[in-house]
Amino acid sequence: MKHARALLLGGLCLVATGVVKGQAPQTTVHGTRTTATFIGTAAITGTAPRADDGYLGVREEPQIDAAFSKPQISGAMSPARVPADHVPTPEGTAIAAETIFGFRGITHFDQRFAPTLLPTGINLSATPPDQGLAVGNNFVVEAVNNAVAVYNATTRARLNLSALSRFFGLAPDLDLATGASGPFLSDPRVYYDWPSGRFFLTELTLGVVPTTGAFDGTSALLIAVSQTNNPTGLWNVFKINTTNDGIAIFGTCPCFGDQPLIGADANAFYVTTNAFSLATFRFRGAQVYAIPKAMLMSGGAITARRFAPILQSDDTVAFTIQPATVPPGGTFAENTELFMSSLDPTNTLDNRLTVWALTGTDNLATAVLTRATVATQVYGFGPSMQQRPGPAPLLDLLANGPSIFRDGSLFKNHPELIESNDDRLQQVVYAAGRLWTSLSTVVKTKNGPVRVGAAWFIVQPTVSGAAVSGTVVNQGYLTLNNDNVVFPSVGVNAAGRGVIGVSVIGPDLFPSAAYARVDASGAGPLFISRAGAVPLDDFSGYAPFGFRAARWGDYSAAVADENGDVWVANEYVPNVARTVLTNWATFVARVHP
Repeated sequence: MKHARALLLGGLCLVATGVVKGQAPQTTVHGTRTTATFIGTAAITGTAPRADDGYLGVREEPQIDAAFSKPQISGAMSPARVPADHVPTPEGTAIAAETIFGFRGITHFDQRFAPTLLPTGINLSATPPDQGLAVGNNFVVEAVNNAVAVYNATTRARLNLSALSRFFGLAPDLDLATGASGPFLSDPRVYYDWPSGRFFLTELTLGVVPTTGAFDGTSALLIAVSQTNNPTGLWNVFKINTTNDGIAIFGTCPCFGDQPLIGADANAFYVTTNAFSLATFRFRGAQVYAIPKAMLMSGGAITARRFAPILQSDDTVAFTIQPATVPPGGTFAENTELFMSSLDPTNTLDNRLTVWALTGTDNLATAVLTRATVATQVYGFGPSMQQRPGPAPLLDLLANGPSIFRDGSLFKNHPELIESNDDRLQQVVYAAGRLWTSLSTVVKTKNGPVRVGAAWFIVQPTVSGAAVSGTVVNQGYLTLNNDNVVFPSVGVNAAGRGVIGVSVIGPDLFPSAAYARVDASGAGPLFISRAGAVPLDDFSGYAPFGFRAARWGDYSAAVADENGDVWVANEYVPNVARTVLTNWATFVARVHP
């Protein structure tokens, strides 16, 4: 979803274990029953983008106000745990070069013109991509807002390309013949479940009034599961109604489950969301959905569990709870799914992470959710990012072109800034008995100004009965002295060797895709997997569209394959065919860790 940088999200009630002094007492959380309804089958069809239809519309996502304040259960919000002058000051990371196997993935041109369900239907311009990535059985599946593609992992050939509305059998964003609007889709994620050989794809959907495009007050979580290990075949599709899945103490619904996050253990598939009101776009609570994998693979109605308690955890309610995945050949925690999340109650700086454990997943009806807080290195909200100046045709058109793009006011002709978003944790991997994760953070390198860097963490979890604790094994930062390292995702193989995929952006660099290797001993140098060729020139960064800084992403993706290699997918800006409104693209690379 399109969020302001100060986005603050919702809460779960958990069990404290005393890892950090002063954390609030909690109780064990039990789930409640919910249903995932089978709604039909789907397939990723289509092979190439359609012809340019000339339509210049964008589909704006719900905007979370930057002034949104974090809710409290009781008492006063504690002040920041880390003084404002304690911004991390790591050494700059070295940059190295090597030849890499990779390919350009989905571009905005692909997204905009991906085949839809109707011959007169179109996709409106969407930004940022918010990448999902799954690799297995020699296939690569990539999803963005709002398209999905399948590639051959050996030849790099694209096999299929489809609008996600078409994949789910839904009306397109807009039908040019009738003017009707289709459902709103956002935040795709993809996962390959190596024990079963099945692919999973999730998406948030909001219902709309076809004649006006306004939200109609309904929302759902869509879950697709491939019927075989071939993602070009049929998928089963399920829906969980999330319209009323808010927590009453935070206010009434209708609600939507923002930014679904996914993971799995040996027994179940997990999706977490942050519920927001569809009327006010204010927080209504964090949710954890646990769904038996066997039921998803067999089809039919499914009984799942929803964990959504209301008690406070430490200084804040919980938000963006990332479920863990396990790489091919790895060992699952016994009947336990692990999660992680960041804290930072005052949107400044913090030095804690939360580890969560859902124990007893072999019987979800009696499974319980607990948590512990772990002391870490400092992290915090980063600034917006400058980028290297260069050709920007949309900027020129806005400043000098037809009045359709302008409201009559003076438009300042300068390169757009790019948002770094906030300090929510990115994806989590449980490998070699440890949890691996990362986030974007403010940094001030010793030889440079305040910029954005990537903080990475390796945490050793311990589960005893229903209690969980954790300790940091290693941690660090990826930074550049004058430029930014942003939106990291960590992929790790079963041996505990990983790769952190990032974007690098700054006064010296057009937006580029990069990566660094990481293991328990630390992280290595940054490698540029694909250099950007021009600046980001995106409608979301220009005042005539109602924005101040361009969107780049809420998340990237990284995942290990069956051979132990790690695939990373990140945004960059190539000098290739683009649309009028933006020029982002994705790059998918395979790295031997």
